[in-house]
Amino acid sequence: MEKIMFKNYEEPELNSPIFVGGLPGIGNVGKITVDYFVDKLKMKKLADVYSEFLPPQVFINNNVVHLVRESLYYKKTSGEHDLIFLTGDFQGTTQEGQYELSYRMLEFLKKYEVSMIYTLGGYSVGKIVEKPRVLGAVTDKKLIKPLARKGVVFSEGEPSGGIVGSAGLILGMGTELFSIPGACFMGETSGYFADPKSAREIIMVLAKVLKTRINLKDIDEKTRQLEDITEKMKQEAQNKAPKDDLGYFG
Repeated sequence: MEKIMFKNYEEPELNSPIFVGGLPGIGNVGKITVDYFVDKLKMKKLADVYSEFLPPQVFINNNVVHLVRESLYYKKTSGEHDLIFLTGDFQGTTQEGQYELSYRMLEFLKKYEVSMIYTLGGYSVGKIVEKPRVLGAVTDKKLIKPLARKGVVFSEGEPSGGIVGSAGLILGMGTELFSIPGACFMGETSGYFADPKSAREIIMVLAKVLKTRINLKDIDEKTRQLEDITEKMKQEAQNKAPKDDLGYFG
């Protein structure tokens, strides 16, 4: 078995496509965002990626097994750029796997002459965020102003510590080894659980960047459900908190 295998489903002719990658990570923010676009835009499967760098397991859905994978989808548009989106079950489980999967992905995309890369992820702040920001990092300072006008926040010193995983590697190798410009959008999240609230903010920003309309009804419902859960968690924590002993001896 090869370490990385691409299973192609179609060979579409695409016009200067924009690539968007969102794999599982902090708060699953990137994956939730990409999966939402794939569903709402009715994108077509381009390829599946199988690899020994992914966990050695299958998922079971209605008693049917599903080998873990990463998947590419595409959408032809009426605008200047078609779209290619990356989602998946996992990221690479080792440093070597992260590099190999990212590089091979870029090699695969090269034949489609991708014009821009956007990677997505979560930025953990360790607490519940009422109004998540979408922080940005770019491969060229010229991208800052146009993206800021779309709602991306560029804050000095944030995020600290760099971008770990595919969101950083695809962006870094994309610009330095393949000469493709790009940016990373990171939604603020507690990092404690899958966060559709943070993903919603990226969805709105990305829709503006891609000049695409997208129905927010379903993600709004998931956000409301999350807010209900977090509110219950807060109430339970308050109820369990020790109360001051107000008794006294007279």
